[in-house]
Amino acid sequence: MTTTSPKTTGGARVRVQRFGTFLSGMIMPNIAAFIAWGLITAFFIPTGWTPNESLATLVDPMIKYLLPLLIANQGGRMIYGVRGGVVGTIATMGVIVGAEIPMFLGAMIVGPLAAWIMKQVDKLWAGKIRAGFEMLVDNFSAGILGVILALGAFFGVAPLVSAISGALSAGVDWLVAAGLLPLASIFIEPGKVLFLNNAINQGILTPLGIQQATDSGKSILFLLEANPGPGLGLLLAYTFFGVGVARASAPGAIIIQFFGGIHEIYFPYVLMKPILVLSTIAGGATGIAINVAFNSGLRAPASPGSIFAIYLQTASDSYLGVTLSVIGAAAVSFAIAAVILRASRKRDLEALESGDDQLASAVAANAANKGGDSKVGALLNQSGGTAAATSTVEGTTATRAPIQSIVFACDAGMGSSAMGATVMRNKLKKAGIEGVTVVNESIANLSGNADLVITQRELTPRATEKSPNSLHYSVDNFMGSPKYDEVVALLEAQKAAK
Repeated sequence: MTTTSPKTTGGARVRVQRFGTFLSGMIMPNIAAFIAWGLITAFFIPTGWTPNESLATLVDPMIKYLLPLLIANQGGRMIYGVRGGVVGTIATMGVIVGAEIPMFLGAMIVGPLAAWIMKQVDKLWAGKIRAGFEMLVDNFSAGILGVILALGAFFGVAPLVSAISGALSAGVDWLVAAGLLPLASIFIEPGKVLFLNNAINQGILTPLGIQQATDSGKSILFLLEANPGPGLGLLLAYTFFGVGVARASAPGAIIIQFFGGIHEIYFPYVLMKPILVLSTIAGGATGIAINVAFNSGLRAPASPGSIFAIYLQTASDSYLGVTLSVIGAAAVSFAIAAVILRASRKRDLEALESGDDQLASAVAANAANKGGDSKVGALLNQSGGTAAATSTVEGTTATRAPIQSIVFACDAGMGSSAMGATVMRNKLKKAGIEGVTVVNESIANLSGNADLVITQRELTPRATEKSPNSLHYSVDNFMGSPKYDEVVALLEAQKAAK
C-alpha cells in the first residue's frame, strides 16, 4: 500500500486547532442534547413560553448531570473507546457532585483524562491474564479505577475547576460592567478565519454561557461567535462591489452562511483581502455592544450559527436586541467592507483581466488555515463560484484487497466529510456499483477497518496514523475532486475482475 505524504504544518496555531478540534469533538455530537435542554428551558421555566412547574424540574438534572456526563462519555470514547467512555463517566460524577455549578469544564477535563489513565493501566497487564479471567479483570479494574478517579475528581478537580470557572466568570462580568465586552471581537473574528474559534467557543464561551444561562435564563456569550451579522455584511459588500468570481458567488454564499449557519463560507473572502477582517471585527463589536445595551442573550448554544438556530434559542425578552444586533453587525461590516472594496476595485479588475483568480487562491489558503478540513471550496461550488481546488495524491495502488468500505474523514466528521460521502454515493450509484459502503466520520473515530479513507490533504497524516492498513486518498475539495473518478474506475476494474 502506498499512502500520501503531504507536508505537515507546525507551530502553535496548528496545536491550538487540534486542541479546539478535540474540544469540539466532545461538544458537537451532543449538540442535540443542548438544544433539547434549551427548548425545555424555553417552554417550561417560570419565565418561559408555557410555564409548567412539574416539567420545569427537568431543567436542573439535565444541566447538572445529563449534559456533563454526555460530554465526559464522548471525551472518554475519543481516547479509549467504550471502556474509556464508561470510566470517564464514572470519574466525572465525582467532579459533578463535588461542585455547585454545572461541570462542563470539569467533564471536558476528567472524561478524557480518566480514559487515558484506564488505557495506561490496561497496558500493565496486557497479555498477562490467564485465559478465562479477562472479563473479570477488565470489569473489576475499570470499576475500582473509576471509584478512585471519582474520589480524586471530587476532592481535587472539582474545587480547582470551580475556582477557574469563577475567575473566568468574574473576568467576563468585569468586561460587561466596564463596557469592554465588544473588544472580544478583536480576538474572535481573526480567530474564526484562522479556525481557532473552536478552542475559544467550545472551551470557554459555551461552558461559561451555560453557567450564566442556568443562573439567569440566558447568556450573551452564546452570541459572541455565532452572530451571522458580520459575515452577512461582508458578503453583501462583495455582492455589490466585488469583482469576478467573488461577486458571482457571494449571493449564494449568503444563503449558506446566514440561513445554513456555515460561517466558513465567508472566510476565503476575508483572506482575499486580509484588511477586510477590520469590517468583521467592527461588525462583531457592534453586535455585541447592541446585545449588551439590550441585555439580550440566548438560552442555549446556537449551533450551527444560523439565524434560525439563533431565534430558536433566543430568550423571550431578547428578540428585539438579538434582531438589532444582527442588523447592526451586518450594516457596520457592510459599510467598512464596501469602502475597502470600492477603494481597490480598479486594481481588482486589472488583476481579473490578467487571469489572477484571487478566490481560488483564498480557498486554498483557507484550507491550509484549518489544516485541510474545510467545507468552503465545496460550498462555493454550490453557490455559483468556480473555485474548485485541485487535488493531488502522491501515490495510490489498485493492487490490493477488494474495496468494500469507503470512509470520508474530517475533523468533526459531521460537515464537509458528509458532503463528500454523498457525492461519492451518487457517483457509485450512477456507475452501477453496488456492495460498497460509503460513510463519513471524524478522524478521531477511525477504527482502522476501512478499505479506503478519503481526507483533506493536510489531514491525511493523521488519518494514516489512525488507519494504517487502509488505502488513503488526499483531496482538496470534498465536493468536486477528480480523484473520485479514479476511485470509481478502480471499483469498476474490481467489479470486472470478479
